[in-house]
Amino acid sequence: MKKIFRKEVLIGLIVIIALAILFVGIDFLKGINIFKAANYYVATYENVEGLAVSAPVSVNGYKVGLVREINYEYDNPGHVKVEMSLDKNLKVPRGTQAVIKTDMLGTATIELKMGNGDSFHNVGDELEGVVARGMMDNISNSILPSVGNIMPKIDSLLANINAVVGDPALLAAVKRLDRITENLASTTSRLSQAVAQLPAVTNDVKVITGNIAKGSDDLAELTARMRNLPVDSLAADIADITANLKELSAQLNDPESTIGKLTHDPALYNNLNSTISSLDSLFIDIKKNPKRYISIKLL
Repeated sequence: MKKIFRKEVLIGLIVIIALAILFVGIDFLKGINIFKAANYYVATYENVEGLAVSAPVSVNGYKVGLVREINYEYDNPGHVKVEMSLDKNLKVPRGTQAVIKTDMLGTATIELKMGNGDSFHNVGDELEGVVARGMMDNISNSILPSVGNIMPKIDSLLANINAVVGDPALLAAVKRLDRITENLASTTSRLSQAVAQLPAVTNDVKVITGNIAKGSDDLAELTARMRNLPVDSLAADIADITANLKELSAQLNDPESTIGKLTHDPALYNNLNSTISSLDSLFIDIKKNPKRYISIKLL
């Protein structure tokens, strides 16, 4: 009997130890450290979507505890009570809010917004529960209505774009643009050829510049020679010749002068004309009767 009793006691102890280990293991997997002293507080929410047991509770981004339990309040419909296990050393001022925040993946955590009161909550007190608007709520409440208002405008814009794209004038403009591009390419090619010929043109310009310089030197030399000419004496000679011509012209115009009498006396002209006529008659007669004037004797 004693052996049987001992076996039953041993089995019972083993079962108790196994249950204790299972309990501790479950709490450990949940992130609950049963060996660490903690204070418990509660908060009530209307919506705890995304919040799970062992979710972290933080202050200013630092984890100070976790969610211990989540229970629906059947005696207060529409509300859910959340029990939080906080570090024993944390003192919670009155006016502190337990704010549920949801990230982009839908996971919710509780952040404590510490109050400014001088007194502190007692262990087990209920904190003010607040649900912060998540990103998806902001999108649903702010962005989606705006998107709904924009959609008709987008449809109208797309219709206008289709009308513009289907306009034959646009196709003609594109073709003209293609031709302009081809012309630009041709112009660029010609410009490249012209640039390639610039060295030859530069050489020609150098030659022309050299010729101009040489011509300038020759002109300078000619100017120097002209400066060395006896311009004064030449001008004096020209003045003398001009004076003599004036004097000769005056004598020709003066009927009393010797030269003027020759040019103004008609008798001189008549006598000269008569003499020329007589000489002409004489020459004619000599041609007709040479023997009359020339005598040839033969020995």
